[in-house]
Amino acid sequence: MNPTPQAPALLMASNPFARGFDNLHIERLLLITYENDCPPCFRPVHDVQAHLPDNELQLFPCLFNDEFALISEGQSIADELDECCPSTGLVRQVIYAVIGEMLNERHHLGDLYSLEEAQAMVHRLSFETGHYSRAWEISTAHLPEEAMFYLEGWISNSAPRKTGLLFELFALPDCCGIGCKLIGTPWTDDNLVKIQGRPYSSLRQEQLDAGTPEALVNVLYLAALANVRLLIFDPDTAVLNGLAIFDE
Repeated sequence: MNPTPQAPALLMASNPFARGFDNLHIERLLLITYENDCPPCFRPVHDVQAHLPDNELQLFPCLFNDEFALISEGQSIADELDECCPSTGLVRQVIYAVIGEMLNERHHLGDLYSLEEAQAMVHRLSFETGHYSRAWEISTAHLPEEAMFYLEGWISNSAPRKTGLLFELFALPDCCGIGCKLIGTPWTDDNLVKIQGRPYSSLRQEQLDAGTPEALVNVLYLAALANVRLLIFDPDTAVLNGLAIFDE
């Protein structure tokens, strides 16, 4: 029984191809306590005091608002900034927050207590030589019969040909698999407009109009959205949890 096709917006909510974080970076925050019955809050130090080392921030009184904090002891504060900060508190700790993005969503990954520790975490979570998890091998059970016929028909053609649809197909005869090279990933509107001058909805419609089965289009979209570059469909490979399965 075939699952009901889902719109791309719904597919984005749960993407089993998503792995790792993009745009890893570090934010220096001040943990501030104030009135006795209020929980601590976190604020970045204002740009005019960003040069101050940690030992000139920690355990110093401060002024703050919803956007930033300023050390009030031993520092000169312009009147216009002073007037913007109605609250007073004490900086208890300098925190280095590690932030990353997945599918354009911001995630707070952890807090460290020194810049060196935070940099070490970012290094462990990233690879300087390039992106990881960009090659996937998944079961052909994730495609209906119609999509398999399409793939087999395309690669069985004796003359080499290109789809021109931002994915190219090739045979893997030793394992009875079919490979797919995804081009121009990630298939986000921002990236596709940058490289092709059009959003994903335009690419999707072009793929469908060219006869690409919708189930295959959906799988390729999820993979490309997660910046996968090489996708292999193999009947002997385990299924991917969270991805639709088509029963015969």
